[in-house]
Amino acid sequence: ALATGCADNADNLKASATPADFFGIVNEFARLGIGVNHVVSGDAGCDDRTLGPTAISFDAKGLDQPTIVRVHLYAFRDTATFERLRASVDACARAFVTDPATYEAVDASPFVVTGQGPWGSQFEAAVRQALTAAAGTNG
Repeated sequence: ALATGCADNADNLKASATPADFFGIVNEFARLGIGVNHVVSGDAGCDDRTLGPTAISFDAKGLDQPTIVRVHLYAFRDTATFERLRASVDACARAFVTDPATYEAVDASPFVVTGQGPWGSQFEAAVRQALTAAAGTNG
């Protein structure tokens, strides 16, 4: 319900040159066919107190991802913070990933999305496209 409620402003987000907030990211997910539910702010998935304030976890599914996956989004303040803390995200994921061989991570500075995979290829491509649009970058 959250994802569909925010989808109306998705076209406005595409023109932005600055990173979107969480609702802007959800707009992009909804526009591309990914539903978001059970949002928890501050949930990094691990005990890293530096990542906690940047993290939001949620359930997602859509496209060729028919089952719900728990996703962790880390939204950093800027590219410098993203670059400084990016490796910490992968270290944090060790706390919630059950199969490292299918760990999924998608980056679009200043954002990182992670979760247990495998994810469907269309789902992953849409996550990448949504994050890139929300980051205000062209690729």
